[in-house]
Amino acid sequence: MQSVLRYLDLTSVALAVLVGLVSLVILEIFRLRSLKRQLPPGPTPLPFAGTTLLFLNDPVGLIRSLVRYGDLSTLHIGKRPLVLLNNLDVMKEALVQNGTAFSGRPYMPIMEWITNGYGIVMVTYGHMWKQQRRFALHTLRNFGLGKKSVEERVSEEAQCLIKEMLKQEGKAFDPIHLTMNAVSNIICSIVFGDRFEYDDLRFAKLLKILNENMVLFSSPLALMVHFFPFTMHLPGPHQKIYQNAKALKDFIREAMVEHRKTLDPENHRDFIDAYLMEISKNSSSEDSTFHEENLVMSTSDLFLAGTETTSTTLRWGFIFMMNHPDVQERCHEEIVRVLGYDRAPSMDDRAKLPYTLATVHEIMRCGNILPLGVFHSTTQTTQLRGYTIPKETLIMTNLTAVMTDKDHWKHPDTFNPENFLDENGQFCKDEFFLPFSLGPRVCLGESLARTELFIFFTSLLQRLQFSWPPNTPPVDLDGIVGTVKMPHPFQMICRSRQSF
Repeated sequence: MQSVLRYLDLTSVALAVLVGLVSLVILEIFRLRSLKRQLPPGPTPLPFAGTTLLFLNDPVGLIRSLVRYGDLSTLHIGKRPLVLLNNLDVMKEALVQNGTAFSGRPYMPIMEWITNGYGIVMVTYGHMWKQQRRFALHTLRNFGLGKKSVEERVSEEAQCLIKEMLKQEGKAFDPIHLTMNAVSNIICSIVFGDRFEYDDLRFAKLLKILNENMVLFSSPLALMVHFFPFTMHLPGPHQKIYQNAKALKDFIREAMVEHRKTLDPENHRDFIDAYLMEISKNSSSEDSTFHEENLVMSTSDLFLAGTETTSTTLRWGFIFMMNHPDVQERCHEEIVRVLGYDRAPSMDDRAKLPYTLATVHEIMRCGNILPLGVFHSTTQTTQLRGYTIPKETLIMTNLTAVMTDKDHWKHPDTFNPENFLDENGQFCKDEFFLPFSLGPRVCLGESLARTELFIFFTSLLQRLQFSWPPNTPPVDLDGIVGTVKMPHPFQMICRSRQSF
């Protein structure tokens, strides 16, 4: 009798669990149907998982397909709706005309765990973000952003990069460390007041973990933390992400301690010096957001953004040049005709190098390292194109759709610098070119990135020729889509132009 009762009890429990699960699924289906009536159209979401599986299976294909839903479309990241802005006009309407309403940042468990809500990039729109961004922009300009002094640093670093690459002349090598080190040295000279040699093992390790984090952030298990925050306490790639982020913060804290010891209030050497003085100046202000934790995270944001995006774009540049040797040769011929082999390029040379400048822009357009921009969120309930967008809704810009718009570009789906040249072969700006986004959250380092890309690229093609190692299979141009769209690891061969 007891065994029968025990069996009935187990059956009752199992039945209750099953009914509970079925009820949850039914409620979730009704919730999704209700949302579908309120929000822009998009792929049909699954209960609880949303459209996450579609994204993980084919992120590039999904991004390309979104334009068929119109100006706006909706994905579902787990249970959270994500509204995509699919053309230039709607992006201007949201991010420029209604910039305040669309300039928030969403709550993301991993980022909150790492940053504690400090820094610049992932801080939501408000008093702290305004203070930190204003200070960062002012200080970066004081240390040469947009001025000749930064151009000179980039030019000097480009020559160092060429020397390092020539040590591998004629041999296949992976350019990731050299390009990251070179690009990082520019922001390091501004932030830390120093550069790092290419054989500095500690700095090489730091760059390696930065790249590792970019890959880990895009892993399915790491993405799951955003849907189920309790999993942060379980083993998984997010633990490695946190450890790597901590290593960078420890590196910055050490630099901060050293700066404190040698700080001269009358002579600021770099961003950290200026920030330490700002902490001291605002110590009695109640609304100040300047303190050591914000120093660490703001410095980390500048370091990461100033390293990863430009170095990734340069690596896409190598790929496109090796895939299109005719473009590479035409750039080289134009550069040598204007500069010769010995004079270093400057930003003033852009007008004389229209084809090279167009090629740099085409690398950014086709490399498209932020295919959906950076996460935004609404700071208030707002209206857009007849839809009511609730407060704290995830918003992303479909930059892929704009930069491959078939009604606008001459060659939307192929690499061709003619996209940026007029009928007279002169460079022409294009408002559909949006690698740095637009609105209040436009990229803080846009002018630095433009300087770095033009001078690094021109200097390299002036002196070096790049080619694929023999029997290299075609590279996957869809890349690895994560925090940024990175190329798959590859090797290349460089040769000195002057030794031909």
